Amino acid sequence: MASEAAGTPGCTVTVNQQAREFTGPPHTNALDFLRGLGLTSCKEGCAEGECGACAILVARPDGERPRWIAVNACLLPAAALDGQHVLTAEGLGTVREPHPVQREMAERGGSQCGYCTPGFICAMAAEYYRPERAEEQVAEAPGHHAGGPNGFDLHALSGNLCRCTGYRPIRDAAFALGMPEPEDQLAQAPATAPAATDYGRADTPAGDPGRYRRPATLAEALRILAEEPGTRVVAGATDWGVEVNMKFARAQSVLAIDRLQELRRVVQTDDCLELGAACTLSELERVLAGRVPLLSLLWANFASRLIRNSATLGGNLGTGSPIGDSPPVLLALDAQLVLACSAGERVVPLDEYFTGYRQTVRRPEELITAVRIPLPLAGLVSFQKVAKRRFDDISSTAVALAFEVDAGLISRARIGLGGVAAIPLRATAAEQALVGQAWSEETMRGAGGILAAEGTPLDDHRASAAYRQAMLGSALERFFAQQDSGTGAGA
Repeated sequence: MASEAAGTPGCTVTVNQQAREFTGPPHTNALDFLRGLGLTSCKEGCAEGECGACAILVARPDGERPRWIAVNACLLPAAALDGQHVLTAEGLGTVREPHPVQREMAERGGSQCGYCTPGFICAMAAEYYRPERAEEQVAEAPGHHAGGPNGFDLHALSGNLCRCTGYRPIRDAAFALGMPEPEDQLAQAPATAPAATDYGRADTPAGDPGRYRRPATLAEALRILAEEPGTRVVAGATDWGVEVNMKFARAQSVLAIDRLQELRRVVQTDDCLELGAACTLSELERVLAGRVPLLSLLWANFASRLIRNSATLGGNLGTGSPIGDSPPVLLALDAQLVLACSAGERVVPLDEYFTGYRQTVRRPEELITAVRIPLPLAGLVSFQKVAKRRFDDISSTAVALAFEVDAGLISRARIGLGGVAAIPLRATAAEQALVGQAWSEETMRGAGGILAAEGTPLDDHRASAAYRQAMLGSALERFFAQQDSGTGAGA
């Protein structure tokens, strides 16, 4: 591991069980680093984290024992892997002794041109080793397309795209996998990964073309932000990685906060649920385990499993994007943000956080440390994301709803909107029109016209303004139908 105290520059990464040194600039991604080592199974396809051709495995802490996680190497800074264990497709098996995932893909015709196959292999291997899979095995496949009799969740492959073979043989290969054998060394390998508090510092030398640092404490991170204006903060790098690849963004100072323990706590009190801003979405999904139904609806609609394994709530909110998937949901949950700087911290309601297109009240020296969700939760909820693809796509519109109904009357209504204005916003006019009204289809239809007038939707390549207004106008009736049919979610 790179040692800051000893003044050793660069980073040490264990790749396919072999220690490798990285001393490149902070904008170098893991894909380029790995390909520079001759590990060419890792491919660049989209360079935006959408196709999965670059997927690799990383051992990440998870309670008492780490687990293999699949991530997009095209977005992840190579320096972020300091002190960690990485597997590429080459490290899973050989031609003579293929890994079970590789064998099933070959035998069932899951590869044709082969370009996307190593990424599929790595994503499938992460699901193959997922500890919970053993408990989810069933005698017959569930009545939906996402689950197999072996507990394999096809959503694990939602971030991997194939253009020639088609998905049926890949699905067949996934569903044919057994459980890891007791002698499978890779099933034990994550036990040698660093503990959550023992990650590499990844402190590359200062100067051109920049410096990458992973501070040990929140206080250290806040000091750097106060002393070095313009420092780029990254966690999962799912946004900054795209800017580096597509816009050639560079930074003189990059601050990695993904392992700050102060930003990775999930705490529940009588009044609120506090989610650490640096927890990945996949981690939150596992920890919350359905405790917040509206967030449960969000997870499957947020990009792909590969992205959710790196992306954080703090990062999604920090960009200030009007089309992020989490802001509408968190607005409907009445969330608050905890912002910290070296002088102290403050709490800001999320509906007061966004001030303009990609602009917020957060000051340059501040970090989002946590998201607070007030308790108790609303009883009736829905998340309606409209996009051109069902998964792994940017929304045209997003509507999140959280209602409380008492004695047949709507006593509470919170509606968060995304993609219909320069900022994510609350549909306050529609909320006010709904409170006190009967919980009925007629009420929903009447308030639909008010909701359709919220925001200032534009025509763009994803949808027309008229289409967005139509989606808003029908959202309440769709919500009512979901609850009436039992397909919605309740707390």
